[in-house]
Amino acid sequence: MPLHIRPATAEDAALILRFITDLAIYEKAEHEVKTDVAGIRDSLFGEGSTTQALICERDGAPIGYAVYFFNYSTWLGKHGLYLEDLYVSPEARGLGAGKALLRHLARIAVERGCGRFEWAVLDWNTPAIEFYESFGARPQDEWTTYRLAGDALSAFAAGED
Repeated sequence: MPLHIRPATAEDAALILRFITDLAIYEKAEHEVKTDVAGIRDSLFGEGSTTQALICERDGAPIGYAVYFFNYSTWLGKHGLYLEDLYVSPEARGLGAGKALLRHLARIAVERGCGRFEWAVLDWNTPAIEFYESFGARPQDEWTTYRLAGDALSAFAAGED
């Protein structure tokens, strides 16, 4: 059966939350999922959202998803596409869904004139790393990601440093 990739809609919010939770379980971080269906619907599909999602289906059944947004490179003077989440259900792995979602996103990036297509992967996720490297993706070892979140974000924003 061929794969079908389509833009997600607000009606997919519960499905996307299920995929998010499944991904978080795989990444050993289920406790970090704090949103609910309404949160997904409002943040992903609400007015002013800059984030988009895709659903991958096989024979009409959803088997994976991707969430992405556009960022900007001052050095290139171009937008880039940033992949926030990519997930394929375990029973559907090996069917080409992950590669199809990535290729679909690469086409969007090229069509939009993006200079980059980037994402992050956990350093222990060897299957994903090998998969990404199999089609030419390369790690950016010279950069370290920093994060402000939760109380630290609020305190810093309030000038409590």
